[in-house]
Amino acid sequence: MTHRIPQIALTGGIASGKSLVANEFAKLGVPIIDTDAIARAMVAPGQPALLAIVAHFGPAILAADGTLNRKLLRERIFQNPAERQALEAILHPAIRAEQIRLAATAGGPYQLHVIPLLAETGNMHLYDRVLVVDCPPEVQLQRLIARDGISAQFAERMIAAQASREQRFAIADDLIDNARDMASLAARVAQLHQTYLKGLANKA
Repeated sequence: MTHRIPQIALTGGIASGKSLVANEFAKLGVPIIDTDAIARAMVAPGQPALLAIVAHFGPAILAADGTLNRKLLRERIFQNPAERQALEAILHPAIRAEQIRLAATAGGPYQLHVIPLLAETGNMHLYDRVLVVDCPPEVQLQRLIARDGISAQFAERMIAAQASREQRFAIADDLIDNARDMASLAARVAQLHQTYLKGLANKA
């Protein structure tokens, strides 16, 4: 019988601190499978997904050097839900297939899958546990404006386009409050890591 490695989904709103949390788990030797990183690789020049995006959005969605103009694409999809759905229809099946491929070789006592839109896609059942990273809305807004250099109005629109805080809480098995300092975050990750090592071993 093949040993099945438990999988934990890490999710949270935009600019909530998913990457920070994933990095802390990585320091503890946990394999990280990041769907954002997979998506970035899939839209590199020459990749089939980029060709499909250009076919739908038009060649103006490319920068002068032939790479995807992420800023323009982001503006298009956050202003138009139908365009966002079209992009997801192009990317999500390919991302899921690559997730499965990477998970098959990643090993580890358990694996952490970083999935920003987990509440939106409803794929919680694919994972052994769901870990939600959270911070107060005002903190999230400030971080997003600072990180992306965008207006408060556009940042609010991006946050509103995602699942609500309450919807993410509803799917959470575990929660990390990322409104505090890095020491607190690292301590919480270490605590969860020990819990997962003990509790998930019985599911493998």
